[in-house]
Amino acid sequence: MNWGRHRLPLALAAGLDAAGLIAAAITVNGLRQNSVGNQQLLLLALVLIYLSLGWLFGSYTLLKLTRLRWIQLLLRLGITSGASIVAGALLGWLLRVPQDITLLHRGSLIPMFSLVSFWSALVRLGLRQGQHLSSQPAWQIVALPQEVEAITKEWRRSYGNNPLPPILPFSSTLWERDSPNATIALSSGVADEANVQQFCQQVVGQGHPVLSLAAMAAMAEQELQRIPPHWVGDQWLLFSSRIDGTKSTFEQQLKRFADVLVSLVLLVITSPVVALAALLVRMQDGGAVIYRQQRTGLMGQSFAVLKLRTMVPLAETGSALWAAEQDARITPIGQWLRRTRLDELPQLINVLRGEMSLIGPRPERPELEGQLEAEIPNYRLRHWVRPGLSGWAQVNMPYTSSIEDSELKLSYDLFYLRNAGLWLDLLIMVKTIKIVLKAAGR
Repeated sequence: MNWGRHRLPLALAAGLDAAGLIAAAITVNGLRQNSVGNQQLLLLALVLIYLSLGWLFGSYTLLKLTRLRWIQLLLRLGITSGASIVAGALLGWLLRVPQDITLLHRGSLIPMFSLVSFWSALVRLGLRQGQHLSSQPAWQIVALPQEVEAITKEWRRSYGNNPLPPILPFSSTLWERDSPNATIALSSGVADEANVQQFCQQVVGQGHPVLSLAAMAAMAEQELQRIPPHWVGDQWLLFSSRIDGTKSTFEQQLKRFADVLVSLVLLVITSPVVALAALLVRMQDGGAVIYRQQRTGLMGQSFAVLKLRTMVPLAETGSALWAAEQDARITPIGQWLRRTRLDELPQLINVLRGEMSLIGPRPERPELEGQLEAEIPNYRLRHWVRPGLSGWAQVNMPYTSSIEDSELKLSYDLFYLRNAGLWLDLLIMVKTIKIVLKAAGR
């Protein structure tokens, strides 16, 4: 699982945080001449509170930042610890814990979470240093001069100033490099060169493993968690193990069952919120509450997607337009609905109809897809899976507003196409919940 390998440091940080909090609780309560032996459930609750708030306030994403600033480290860990103290005190008040249960007293909570905050800072700094030492690229890319800019651009999109694997010029002459065991990845242009076989023979003779066009895509999957559409050929994706033409598998049936069950539950739970949002939309300008728009679904079939209206009536009177970041057509209520993703809730009906899934590539408008297909290779491959309410692209980047954004979005969709499964769907769902809770949508 390419997406799972990148989250091992996050899981390790969470485990070390939990161990640090337990050690801090034992130490603080020991100094107060009390034992946590009879307070194990409360300690478990505090651990879950600290880990959950750390996830919500982004203390674990510190491990993935290209450049970590001290103010970011102190602010995120400080907010997490402060919120945990408040949550612990609130838990003690709700449970009406007796005086002999010292774990939830302010005299225990404040020093406990102060200690674990310091410990968490050391954990993150240590893990980041370890990642830096082990992140020296084991790849060397051989490319034509005209391909270097595109390859570098794709890398910088995800890794900023982190080390870029060396990009070497294609040459039929024998050469020696500093990394004798590095894997050589051939770009698509090099793979088409007439003398590439001679080149590969010489490089393999020097002890370098050589992989073809698929190696570039494999590197993108492993390092970027997306597949740049310009890096891969149609056949590499066509013969993916995830695209086997099977009409129905157990995994697909399970996903459809989960789509229906979860959609029904969400419709019941969120119906008061949707009703309130619909009332606010109606009161704002007296226009329609539900907005219907044609989108392209599975295998290119068109369907009407349902949304709470977030723009002024008659926002488009001519051709289709991209939604900009500060779009004047978006109403004040619509801005709030977009940030919380509440405008998407009516699409649960599309899920029940079978037109969409909870997780999958977001469906695009047919009016825009003609240009996208003409300018972005492999664009139609995203139609091979059922479109979703949320997807891998949506939890990794904001809304698209240009051809370049759509190309980046497609790279995430292609990654999902190759790696789709239950666990990746659950990860996307968890990240979507975090976006909703933080009102970080657009």
